[in-house]
Amino acid sequence: MSDVIEAQLDAIFAARNREDMRPTIDALLPIYNEHPENPRVLYELGGAYDTAGDEATALGFYERAIERGFAGDVRRRCYLQYGSTLRNLGRIDESLRAFARARAEFPESVALGAFEALTFHADGRPNTAIASLLVLLAEHVHASELDRYKPALRGNADHLASLDAGDGAAHLEAR
Repeated sequence: MSDVIEAQLDAIFAARNREDMRPTIDALLPIYNEHPENPRVLYELGGAYDTAGDEATALGFYERAIERGFAGDVRRRCYLQYGSTLRNLGRIDESLRAFARARAEFPESVALGAFEALTFHADGRPNTAIASLLVLLAEHVHASELDRYKPALRGNADHLASLDAGDGAAHLEAR
């Protein structure tokens, strides 16, 4: 993608008003009309529709962006928004699959993990949701007061996740 298009997209995103996305969508549409196969353009337009509350329209743009292929942080963000939109549309199994693919590709992404937890919750697995957040804390939050409890967080996470699996028995405490 040209630097000019990247700069245009960045400027449009920086100027957006989340309370009124119509100007952002209107600014993106001419770029989309000129570059309808560009994955970043597809992603940004999808995101604008998503923020505007038109998740069904956003979904198609996200899917096309992922199909066209792109890499790096924009791909990670697209996966996150795609999985979240699927969840919001009630397509929980598809959301879980999208997050599983994204987490396999971006295993260190805290943001993906946090939004995946929301999908676990929406799937009726609140213990798995909390467990996944505890693991994120243990793996990614670096605070001296927390360090001593990281094994306990992981143990509690295992226990909570087992409850949703139906085989939890042990009660774990922070030590």
